Amino acid sequence: MKLYPCLLLLTLLYGCDSEPNKSPTGMGQRLDGDTTHYTPVVPGKTLSFPTDHMAHDYFRQEWWYLTANLTTETGESLGLQWTQFRIALSPPDPDEKASTQDLAQSSWQTQQLYMSHSAITTQTQHLAAERWSRGHPFLAGTQTSPLVIKLDDWQWRSNDEQLFPATLSVATDSFSYQLKLNSQAPFQLQGDNGYSRKNAAGTVASYYYSQPFIKVSGTVERDGKTIQVNGDGWLDREWSSQFLAKAQQGWDWFALRLDDGSALMLFQLRDSSGDKLHFYSGRRMFPDGRGHNITNKQISMTAIDWQQMQSGHYPTAWQIAIPSENIQLTTQALNADSSMPLSIPYWEGPIRISGSHSGMGYMELTGY
Repeated sequence: MKLYPCLLLLTLLYGCDSEPNKSPTGMGQRLDGDTTHYTPVVPGKTLSFPTDHMAHDYFRQEWWYLTANLTTETGESLGLQWTQFRIALSPPDPDEKASTQDLAQSSWQTQQLYMSHSAITTQTQHLAAERWSRGHPFLAGTQTSPLVIKLDDWQWRSNDEQLFPATLSVATDSFSYQLKLNSQAPFQLQGDNGYSRKNAAGTVASYYYSQPFIKVSGTVERDGKTIQVNGDGWLDREWSSQFLAKAQQGWDWFALRLDDGSALMLFQLRDSSGDKLHFYSGRRMFPDGRGHNITNKQISMTAIDWQQMQSGHYPTAWQIAIPSENIQLTTQALNADSSMPLSIPYWEGPIRISGSHSGMGYMELTGY
């Protein structure tokens, strides 16, 4: 694949200005583009497993997103992130007829671009890394029987076609980890049976499911030392051809594990026209598969502390109120300096929870 489409993609989707004092370009503008010939997200689709664990090349973008709140053998809190993104460089042409030679070369002429992010975070350290590759069976993508999600040697590898049990291996110049992932809980379908609206009008949406109840164990290597870790993980799977409306500035996403054993997913999509047009969505989830949605008007989120970093000015502490759930929370970053200094600037890191419930979780902030 030529370098120019990659550079063009970065420029169009994410921009190149990271000055902290300049108003950021809205993520909706960065992700805006012609969605003609991509498969649209429509209500009523039934998600099917294990098929939907795999890549969906006819949609414009998707990701596999694991976060984990871990404890080391010495009792230190450690957050961990692994994400694989797929980005279509152009839509498939339904009228194109491939020749025999085209079919033989098609795996090398792919229009799929993959990007992986990985990070580990403690109270005093935040390390992040990134890789890119074209989609190809030898390089990056997904395969089944067994299920593999990979970019080079960063690999999620399951025992069979299901997501769990699995191993996750990542090695970078500054850290590495080898994890075992297990879950017996049913998948949680976000929104309306997996159809997740991203604005009140319902003009943008994604297919979205989660597994918030993952047991994680393994080793992490950093600073020349290998340590044992154990804890809880959360996997999000999402794909769409248009994630945001053009006026939406970015999102604030929370994956919260509460001390009553439930999990809480919340996101806020910020509208550039003002707070009254922000869109909220959430779901309270339980290990036995029960769950219920929390609607736009039930959620209140207020930033109470900010951190200035090179890539932006990020709200690292929040107050969250959901009266219908008897929830009143304060979240605080484990390490406020957890910006991701990669091709796509954003903030991602573990958080502590206090208030009506205690617990741990993860937060992602974009568009600042």
